[in-house]
Amino acid sequence: MTFTDWGLIDYKEAWDQQRALVEQVLAAKQLPEAAAQQIIFCEHPHVYTLGRNGKANNLLINDRFLAGINAAYYQVDRGGDITYHGPGQIVGYPILDLERLRLGLKQYVFKLEEIVIQALKDFDITAERLDGATGVWIAVDKPEARKICAIGVRASRFVTMHGFALNVNTDLNYYRHINPCGFIDKGVTSMQQELGRQLNMEEVKDCLRKWFLAEIKK
Repeated sequence: MTFTDWGLIDYKEAWDQQRALVEQVLAAKQLPEAAAQQIIFCEHPHVYTLGRNGKANNLLINDRFLAGINAAYYQVDRGGDITYHGPGQIVGYPILDLERLRLGLKQYVFKLEEIVIQALKDFDITAERLDGATGVWIAVDKPEARKICAIGVRASRFVTMHGFALNVNTDLNYYRHINPCGFIDKGVTSMQQELGRQLNMEEVKDCLRKWFLAEIKK
């Protein structure tokens, strides 16, 4: 399992690179030796993405407003509804062959959630799952329930792409222009908001790497 950091990268460029990596892994499935399982971390300039099952009206602004806030918009081939990516958010793109890992897609999503839950626990943030909603949440049984990590994936012949977006030092104002993940009655948060201080992004990535190695190989 290898980890790569693309740094700050345009969303479309990262999407194209993911697809190329998926094709490499698919080609390697015909060979005795598997391609490396890869986890990519990155950040994106301001961008909204709508999953294949999402509703376009969950984007609450028009093209002119998008340009005014220096944000892009893409309809993409992952699951889930609309979400935001931007600086200060760790986006993870695992390119994994679930067949070789002997994981079903639901198991895989559960593990992604668990990786983030355990990583947050290392920073004294208690997070959990919300029934009927993918991702990682805080205060799920309270009116102030809020999402800290969105998850949306795609698998082609058991090879994954897309992944998760963990709000670390994210500018949460950008969420005001969407119904995040299609919800109109729940909020969003970040590690910075929960802890009242900025986080070192590299420390959070190190923690995520640790839990990837622990959970994916179980």
